[in-house]
Amino acid sequence: MKTNNRMIRINDEIKKEISEIIRSELKDPRVGVITSVLKVETTSDLKYCKIFISILGDDQKKTETMEVLKNASGFIRKRIAENINLRNTPELKFVLDDSLEYSIKISKIIDDINKE
Repeated sequence: MKTNNRMIRINDEIKKEISEIIRSELKDPRVGVITSVLKVETTSDLKYCKIFISILGDDQKKTETMEVLKNASGFIRKRIAENINLRNTPELKFVLDDSLEYSIKISKIIDDINKE
């Protein structure tokens, strides 16, 4: 259970750091303010880290933003290494997560039904 708490802390710290880097350090205009880090999953050996990203916008905007994040992963990884004291800095893999957009859509449908 101890390692589980440790991984939760590491994931939270990485999530916070990546959110800050995306918000304030990525200068690419294709990464909009509606790009959010929803969840981070790091392997227990700290080799790999999946970052679940939510992007509000059309499919082209999502594709462009994901491409920018993949291209910037080296820079983001370097900043994580500088700001978080880990044995290894994990390799980053960005994954598009549409769950937020899906829940907004479902909520709107429910609201529409309730109005009728």
